[in-house]
Amino acid sequence: MAGRSKVAQEAFDIAEPIVKELGFDLVDCEYKKEGQYYFLRIFIDKRGGISIEDCEAVSRKVDEALEGKLHADPDYFEVSSPGATRPFSSLADYVRHQGEEIEVSLFAPIDGAKHLEGIIEEANEEELVLLIGEKKLSLPWNQVSKANRTIRL
Repeated sequence: MAGRSKVAQEAFDIAEPIVKELGFDLVDCEYKKEGQYYFLRIFIDKRGGISIEDCEAVSRKVDEALEGKLHADPDYFEVSSPGATRPFSSLADYVRHQGEEIEVSLFAPIDGAKHLEGIIEEANEEELVLLIGEKKLSLPWNQVSKANRTIRL
């Protein structure tokens, strides 16, 4: 992912196979200074969401693997869910949430609409296929500006 610091990328590369082996997707990693402390955070996800127990299991395994391997020594290491409302950032996000409803913003309107809600029917390298009511709509990725899970309370 563009914009990841060197330390965050090192941590991502070390953590990714471990996270996969535990049955999760590694969504992102960040290394940042907050106040006087440095935080290393990894964000994991899976279909159905992440529990505290999931974070604890990943934290134990990844923390062991990171020990002495980074070019920095963070003050704190955290494992977290990326959050239900964060925008999708990769094809894996769409695939993980296939069958779920999402909100999509478009760069240009289709039939007068720049915002759509539909169920992810399919997501592949070429396109996103949404089921909107009874109609399937295929969207090439260059038309999709942003997408998030639909949260209904």
